[in-house]
Amino acid sequence: MESKRLGSVFGPLAMVAGLSIGHFIASVNSNWQSPLISLGNRIIDYVPPPVKKLVINLFGTYDKLFLIATIFAVVFGLSLFVGRAYLSGKRGVAYSIIAAMSIAASWAALLDARSNLFSVLPAFISGGTTLYVLRWLNQQGSESVDSGVEISRRDVFKAIGVIGAVSIAAMGAAKLLAQKASVQIERIKIALPKPLKFLPNPPVDPAITTPGLSPLFTPNEDFYRIDTSLAIPNVSTEDWQLEIVGMVDNPFTLSYQELIARPVFELDATIACVSNEIGGDLVGNARWLGVRLDDLIREAGASADADQVMGYSVDGFTAGFPVATLDGRDAMIAIGMNGETLPLAHGFPARIIVPGIYGYVSAVKWLTRIELTRFDIKHGYWISRGWSERAPIKTASRIDTPSNGAELPLETLAIAGVAWAMIRGISKVEVKIGNLPWREATLGPQIAKTTWRQWWIDWDPKKGVHVISVRATDGDGVVQPEAYVPVDPNGAEGWHTINVEVL
Repeated sequence: MESKRLGSVFGPLAMVAGLSIGHFIASVNSNWQSPLISLGNRIIDYVPPPVKKLVINLFGTYDKLFLIATIFAVVFGLSLFVGRAYLSGKRGVAYSIIAAMSIAASWAALLDARSNLFSVLPAFISGGTTLYVLRWLNQQGSESVDSGVEISRRDVFKAIGVIGAVSIAAMGAAKLLAQKASVQIERIKIALPKPLKFLPNPPVDPAITTPGLSPLFTPNEDFYRIDTSLAIPNVSTEDWQLEIVGMVDNPFTLSYQELIARPVFELDATIACVSNEIGGDLVGNARWLGVRLDDLIREAGASADADQVMGYSVDGFTAGFPVATLDGRDAMIAIGMNGETLPLAHGFPARIIVPGIYGYVSAVKWLTRIELTRFDIKHGYWISRGWSERAPIKTASRIDTPSNGAELPLETLAIAGVAWAMIRGISKVEVKIGNLPWREATLGPQIAKTTWRQWWIDWDPKKGVHVISVRATDGDGVVQPEAYVPVDPNGAEGWHTINVEVL
């Protein structure tokens, strides 16, 4: 086998072995990250906002999967080049690329939240393993060539490479899975405290009789996830604590047990991502359980000069919202979601929920610290990247069914969807079909002004192509604007419009 072809095999095998070992080493310490995860985190941090917006628009909640796949593709391409260079005698080039990758991953690791000087170990061990395996494979290849056994050499190399890489990857995966399972088991065993007063049981969900309509409460497994964390943090409640610090008279710290021992309450609230385009699905409704944030801030004794509440995540993400938002709207430190302990992907052990403002300034997951500060002193993660400081959720409405571009039968159909104007509530939803007058839709139950509201109409269509639009009126009587406004810098506006064909 010629050196170029052999290098195309040896390079990727060596790189896989190195990355697997780095992944395994990173799992030994909860403050360390796999080299690929650290690099991915830095890409998320430094990629221009327009690129992030484009990726989210294209891939939605699969944006992180796309990033990981892209990183793997780049690494695979480099490994091909490294293998070919090494076996063609350009070993200095191969060494330089491996060294550069190790240095880049080490730099990325040092910028991870909770990093220390030893956080570079996974990256350097990964690079060293890659180089060692590459040299070993080359040595085995040379010996086989000397013996003149071409076919056996190829088969043996394949077996050794696959078995070695899979074994190393399995050890790392087993360690990570064990770590995740321990936190997941811990989470499942937690008995959530009972609120002093339960909210009424939800009414019968109209979505049961209207296929395609969003349910009144979004199931946890279907709830959107948009954040900057490439790998979901696994935080044990034994190690977790929440600090209330900054411009306060009485800073204090709570353990998880101390937090859940406090009075808790239930909150029905819809939360939305500022990146949600018109008609998008980056919005969800849940029944949350948590501790009143107003009470914590009051106990800390916030300074009269403080105008911002800044939340900090264990992964380094920050988001700040106005102190004035703590106006009795039931902002909370959430520990439960839809009747179960907060899921790992949605912020376990605790997160912030502030009704009426977009998540990028408030909804800090994996919360570890709350700081009272000022907007002219500190900026949250997204504010320093060009997004607005103040981010009230705008009135919006969405057509869930039929879907855009659908081909429909000539029969009575339901046009249905959801609308939201958190804090203000929804008083009316109207639907326009072609040039016909606006029709007022039937509204679903309003369980709270902080949640979305379902709506629907019956439609007896005629054959042909139809344009369908929807608009909502909030509880203050203000009609949702028609003109399109992009998501930058504080959320999209405009009527959701679809095209369907009746056959």
